[in-house]
Amino acid sequence: MTDGRGAREDGQGLVEYALIVALIAIIALVALLFMGDQISSILSTIADQV
Repeated sequence: MTDGRGAREDGQGLVEYALIVALIAIIALVALLFMGDQISSILSTIADQV
């Protein structure tokens, strides 16, 4: 017999992983917003050398 806790704990773990992924995505987006010009110039330099 099960007491129904397994499904609840699985759901909680899934929510925690989703929050971690969302946090990483937000950090990446903020980094791109602040460093967008620098990244663009670096990629332009690489493209010019190729």
